[in-house]
Amino acid sequence: MRFNKSGYSNEELLHLYKELITPRLIEEKMLILLRQGKISKWFSGIGQEAVSVGAVQALNQDEYILPMHRNLGVFTGRNVPFSRLFAQFQGKLSGFTKGRDRSFHFGSREHHIVGMISHLGPQMALADGIALANRLKEDKKATLVFTGDGASSEGDFHEALNVAAVWDLPVIFVIENNGYGLSTPSHEQFKFDSFLSKGPAYGIEAVQVDGNNILEVHKTVSQWAKEIRKNPRPVIVEALTFRMRGHEEASGTKYVPKALMEHWAKKDPVENYEQYLLKGKILTQKLIDNYKAEIKAEIDKGLDTAYAESLPEFKEETELSDMFFPYETRAKAPESKTKTEKRFVDAISDGLKQSLERFENLVVMGQDIAEYGGVFKITEGFIDTFGKDRIRNTPLCESAIIGTGLGLSINGYKSVVEMQFADFVTCGFNQIVNNLAKIHYRWGQQADVVVRMPTGAGVGAGPFHSQSNEAWFFHTPGLKIVYPSNPYDAKGLLNAAIEDPNPYMYFEHKALYRSLSQEIPDDYYTLEVGKAQVALEGNDLSIVTYGMGVHWAKSLAEELPHISVEVVDLRTLSPWDKETVSESVKKTNKVLVLHEDTLIGGVGAEIAAWISEHLFQWLDAPVMRLASLDTPVPFTKTLEENFLPQKRLKSKVTELYDY
Repeated sequence: MRFNKSGYSNEELLHLYKELITPRLIEEKMLILLRQGKISKWFSGIGQEAVSVGAVQALNQDEYILPMHRNLGVFTGRNVPFSRLFAQFQGKLSGFTKGRDRSFHFGSREHHIVGMISHLGPQMALADGIALANRLKEDKKATLVFTGDGASSEGDFHEALNVAAVWDLPVIFVIENNGYGLSTPSHEQFKFDSFLSKGPAYGIEAVQVDGNNILEVHKTVSQWAKEIRKNPRPVIVEALTFRMRGHEEASGTKYVPKALMEHWAKKDPVENYEQYLLKGKILTQKLIDNYKAEIKAEIDKGLDTAYAESLPEFKEETELSDMFFPYETRAKAPESKTKTEKRFVDAISDGLKQSLERFENLVVMGQDIAEYGGVFKITEGFIDTFGKDRIRNTPLCESAIIGTGLGLSINGYKSVVEMQFADFVTCGFNQIVNNLAKIHYRWGQQADVVVRMPTGAGVGAGPFHSQSNEAWFFHTPGLKIVYPSNPYDAKGLLNAAIEDPNPYMYFEHKALYRSLSQEIPDDYYTLEVGKAQVALEGNDLSIVTYGMGVHWAKSLAEELPHISVEVVDLRTLSPWDKETVSESVKKTNKVLVLHEDTLIGGVGAEIAAWISEHLFQWLDAPVMRLASLDTPVPFTKTLEENFLPQKRLKSKVTELYDY
């Protein structure tokens, strides 16, 4: 291993040495604690320390860095207190996740660290969002994200690199190429010889470093950080290294050829750098002993503090309240009383435009939303007012764009992400249910992202442009879901969702876009999230519904004047308004839960179960449900009309009334 100390003072060389041995000494202690059963799991970075240490030392303290399993040196390099770090490893309350997540699955805004989730690749898109925020603020900062050779097989790898390249985002993508994804060798992961070939494919620069050479890593990352601060653009840094222990300790390394292990043992980053400094008389054995004694004392002190703390006491109220960033949604009335008749689609456009005016840190992203105005023309003309920095056409990569939205939130921005059709959200599902929904519960980071979902059938669009998929997200704690049925609610709920610094799924029915008009306030206003509305007063039975179901129910009520139907429009699905539903059921004593989504596992199942459990004594009939057939949405009109529940609604209501 050849070290080049040119440009480094002796003090800087010794500082890097001390930083390099710190994670090694902690790891040695952790492996002992693992055997003693005092921690539950450990992902060792022994043999790879130079990558983490070199990278974090090359960045400024206020530049974001996104580590993975084996990047302990990032946390020690950002001076994270050992007591908190060890409390995190032990699941204690003073750790960064209050005992809710393990080892390195956490972030710290104070230290500008954003931790990973187990799905490896998604954090690369978060780096894109953080870097985009820096560009928008004109902050000359770099962002660095780690990934591995195994994770490069994930679609998130491609999407994040592509977005960063297209948008010239100042991100350093460090690929720790240690030759294995758990036990799968690189030649079974990909066909190319080096990640250097990835650079030209994306139109970006790529460099390769000896990942076990602390000075080479540090110098390379330092140079690129300086470069992209001045001239923003992404770069790939491939760090060749090797994992000397198992993927995690239980898996071992039996699958690694002995000769390969011996080869890399000779390239140990700590031993080689230590010998280099000793030979150059920059380091002495006495200094080594002093450093190690000092670090070990800090480790012991930190462990004592962590050990003294008991495990978290379970408090249901705390667990539930920590799902969301604290924010009270209150209705804001418009400043003037002037109103204009607007279509459903115009109300959404109006709300989005006024939110952009109100929040200068709001960015809207989606496919074809800039010059084209979106496939439904909701953002038509927006770039003339707000510019392409804030109204951003995106590549076709839903996962990366949702992740970018979360990255923007981490770095002080709000975002609205438009799914071209709600069906396409499947490509970004992981970012929503595992990043947006869980990040505040895990380490207190708000996810100020609204995902707009053009949804619903009745327009002859077939199985992939018509799905009602709100139930997928209804089952996921940590998401708020709104589903307006009219222009007034559409504008007010969209504004409320954008105001709230928590993640929202905002469903808007395509069939209502141009078929429904209503007088709504011209000014900005919001509605209370979580509050249902009685759309039609009645006494004989209640229909609890939302979206298009509201119009089906009201239309049927006109058709059956002898039955006094009460229609409850939920408006918000999560949280849903139990109080209004309860009052209606107690009033009519009969209830039908109606929705356009398919029946099995739909939102209606939860509502019906709750009514049966909590309002049984007020019921004069079984709680009934009506929904679409349990099939995909068919294309042909005759099939689609009979797939939907509207034609079956009359007989169901009559059955309930006659019970």
